Amino acid sequence: MKIDFDLNGTPVSVDAPPMARLLDVLREDLRATGSKEGCGEGECGACTVLIEGRAVNACLVPVIQVSGQRVLTVEGLSRDEVLHPVQVAFLEHGGTQCGICTPGFLVAAAELLAKNPTPTRIEVREALAGNLCRCTGYQKIVDAVAAALSGAAEAPGDADLDRASRTC
Repeated sequence: MKIDFDLNGTPVSVDAPPMARLLDVLREDLRATGSKEGCGEGECGACTVLIEGRAVNACLVPVIQVSGQRVLTVEGLSRDEVLHPVQVAFLEHGGTQCGICTPGFLVAAAELLAKNPTPTRIEVREALAGNLCRCTGYQKIVDAVAAALSGAAEAPGDADLDRASRTC
């Protein structure tokens, strides 16, 4: 079946079974390999993409659901070879290790930036809660996202709440 949608600002058309996973179509048919398959069950967030600005796990989405929609992958975060602020912050703050989870974290953080330019560290952690990393203690990831978001400096009391809420 022919399915048309917008991928990272470019109209695309794929011939795929309607129930094929979006993740497979992105990686295999469209060669957008930034989104990774971690668990294939929607638990790890490595395959996070934005559909119409909303973060979803591409491993759980049938490609037919994106017909006529806008899909943004990690490849679409940078524009004209200029990295997204979250990408820059991950580089500057050591927010990556093996890299499997990184695309999902970047996309989830970009969604947060678009919705809330001044989140607390608690809100950053909540926004990233659907993404798992087996290599880090999450602190450098949270630090990177906080640094990327304008006005993300901690308000008085946030540091104490942050320490109390660490579950990762």
